[in-house]
Amino acid sequence: MDVRLGDVLEMKKQHPCGSKTWLVLRVGMDFRLRCQGCGHEVMLPRSKAEKNIKKILREEGQP
Repeated sequence: MDVRLGDVLEMKKQHPCGSKTWLVLRVGMDFRLRCQGCGHEVMLPRSKAEKNIKKILREEGQP
């Protein structure tokens, strides 16, 4: 799956704050994600994060 730095991910399940969107801060074996609702940051293993991604929201100008 092609996830890049700065992408916004829409996940299948929502965060307890009610938001489903997360900003990608780090990509590698783990993803560091920041909740767009409350600002909480989490580190997730790549396999678990990719399984829970519903949609990748990317700006048109990004390569």
